[in-house]
Order: sequence, then structure tokens, then C-alpha cells
Amino acid sequence: MAKDVRTWERVRAFALGLPGAVQEFPWGPEDRVVKVNKKIFVFLGDVAGERPLSVTVKLKDEDVHGHAMTMPGAEPAGYGLGRSGWVSVPLAPAGAPSAAVLCEWVEESYRTVAPKSLVKEWDAGRG
Repeated sequence: MAKDVRTWERVRAFALGLPGAVQEFPWGPEDRVVKVNKKIFVFLGDVAGERPLSVTVKLKDEDVHGHAMTMPGAEPAGYGLGRSGWVSVPLAPAGAPSAAVLCEWVEESYRTVAPKSLVKEWDAGRG
């Protein structure tokens, strides 16, 4: 199994482990997303899709966003989402972020859109 697929699977599992997280395919099988409270917090695509694997997250913290944008191939998300802090990060290029870093970014994105009660639940479970 390729490293990018293993990374993708770890990120997907982490996202689905967050309180209230559900996986959906709003635009078809190649457009996998994870939502909380009916709001997307990560776009994952699909390992069997035609497009290269990537993770797209909403990063409001300027330092975290800036760091994500330094990754090889990273770019503001399409459809105007980049203006709201969404960043798309490919998983295949040399120098791509580790699964641990991507999971940190997924958590940041989750905290941005999740209800405070679910964020508290997540924090309580970690302590």
C-alpha cells in the first residue's frame, strides 16, 4: 500500500473518531467529506478516485494556515473556499505533511465548525 494511501486512511480514521463526525458523499463516490453538525470540516476525496489524494481543511489560525501553505503543492481550496481559510494539501509529493500533522489540521478545522459542546466532549476525552 502506498504511503499516501496509508496517510489518507489514518487521517480519515482520525476525523471519523471526533465526536459527532459523520462521513458523507454529497457529490458522488469520489467526493468523500466528513461533517459535524451538518457542516463539512474535511474534504477527503477517495482513494479509488481519478484525482490525486489530498486533504482539504479550514485553517483560521494564521500561523497554522501559513504553515500548511508551505507544503509542496498546497493551494487555497477551489470554488472560492480558499478566501475563507480552506487549504488543499496533496499527499503524494515528497515533503508532504505527515499523518500526525494532517490530523492536527483536521482537529483545527473541526474546532472551527463543531458546536462548542462537542469540542468540550473531545477535550474531556483526551484529558
